[in-house]
Amino acid sequence: VLIGLNLAAFVAAGAWGGRPMDLGPKPVVELALRGDFVDDGEIYRLVTSAFLHDGLMHLAFNMWALWVIGPILERVLGRSRFIGLYTVSLLGGSFGALLVEPRAFTVGASGAIFGMFGAMAMAQRASGQSIWAGGIGPILGINLFLTFAIPFISVGGHLGGLVAGALTGAATIPLIRAKKPDWQILATQALIGVVFLAGAVWAAGTWVDPIF
Repeated sequence: VLIGLNLAAFVAAGAWGGRPMDLGPKPVVELALRGDFVDDGEIYRLVTSAFLHDGLMHLAFNMWALWVIGPILERVLGRSRFIGLYTVSLLGGSFGALLVEPRAFTVGASGAIFGMFGAMAMAQRASGQSIWAGGIGPILGINLFLTFAIPFISVGGHLGGLVAGALTGAATIPLIRAKKPDWQILATQALIGVVFLAGAVWAAGTWVDPIF
């Protein structure tokens, strides 16, 4: 479903912007993440920006990661709790992007994808498995290297999503293993999500210039 939503948004944004395989200026101006717009009350950009992708390669990489790692995490967490993790990671990515690059237009599901990386690492640690032997360590290391090595990548968005996903995994996976009720697990995710939501709104209205 998430992949379908991202694909649909890619097609719709291309049609709207007049650039079928790329992201035209109109969807960026109207829906992408940027601090001054969020500060003016356009809170929806924290979410809509995560369903826009600047080109086919950008979309393909994020959807490939979602296709590979998403089903594994969904089996570990359960469907509703996986959606909760994805949402919190998305908000964490928006918070990180606004904290580091508030004046930039930012798009992409990378914050949510990095959140999955972080949660997967926490799940492997909780099961007593090395993240390096389990495979998520090398994947995360390569992606962090690319985050800093390739220009125009949202460093804050990637790191914010990673932190949000890792925190959500660390907080909720023990509850799942202890067979706590769903409401308690979802409430924990919601609380973490509210913190990142509030942080994103705060960052949007606080920073005039980027930190870096």
